[in-house]
Amino acid sequence: MRYNVLRHFIPLMLPKSRGIIVNMSSGWGRSGAALVAPYCASKWAVEGLSRAVAKEMPDGFAVVALSPGVINTDMLQSCFGSSASVYQTPEAWSLKAATMILNLTAADNGASLTV
Repeated sequence: MRYNVLRHFIPLMLPKSRGIIVNMSSGWGRSGAALVAPYCASKWAVEGLSRAVAKEMPDGFAVVALSPGVINTDMLQSCFGSSASVYQTPEAWSLKAATMILNLTAADNGASLTV
């Protein structure tokens, strides 16, 4: 699916000679974890796709894989149980993420970042 989004949006961005693409990844896309193998595999794919497309983009563009870090979500609760509550909420994370994303530049091309 991400490939299809890139396939459709990149040609629309090229005439402007600039743009930032942020693909949501995960720390588990850079390592592995028991009981979430399909999730890890899909996020490894996001990391690889982001790095490969970044190498194909002309100057002025950036493709970034962005890991949200550890967030108290239903998935985390299923893995960590009640200890998931010590992690930040999606609402708290979104404020940090928005600031980070809005400050990305072409110099970040190919990066794997964590909020």
